[in-house]
Amino acid sequence: MIKSFKQTFLSLDLQSPRWSSAETMAKDYELRQYETAKWVSTVIRGETQKEAMRQGFWKLFRYIQGKNDKEMKIDMTVPVTCLIKSGCADFKISFFVPFEHQDSPPQPTDSDVFLEERKAAAIFVRSFGGFASPEKYAEEAEVLARILRNRGQPFHEDFFYTAGYDSPFKLFNRHNEVWYFKK
Repeated sequence: MIKSFKQTFLSLDLQSPRWSSAETMAKDYELRQYETAKWVSTVIRGETQKEAMRQGFWKLFRYIQGKNDKEMKIDMTVPVTCLIKSGCADFKISFFVPFEHQDSPPQPTDSDVFLEERKAAAIFVRSFGGFASPEKYAEEAEVLARILRNRGQPFHEDFFYTAGYDSPFKLFNRHNEVWYFKK
């Protein structure tokens, strides 16, 4: 529990999905090619984004603490993502499954938690610092969408992901991202 607590709340040496830079980094965004990977997810309905993130995080945290069919503790990873769909009040919160469990992750025992495989994808990423609120994520996503439209980059405009890399207790050098999938 101490290791998981330290990893979760101090963001120490956490695994993240593999990606490579697909395009020279522009000053205001980056195009990354992510590899296929498994994620553990939950969908929270009818709550604010902030409340959905809180509820979703704790459902997924219980999964990695052993609420799975193998009663196995799993290391925390980054980022914690949240799928935002235009005009939809459902929020899908996800943790990346660590590499050692990618082939055969433990099955969730909570019926609201599920495993999913995200196929390899090209993703436009905009990074920013500070404490990210739902409003700040939306603002950064709109900036990225405007830049991509202005540069003629085709992307899926009906949804984006937020990606948080830090615990709430990290005060400095925070890292957050918004993601749009390339068409």
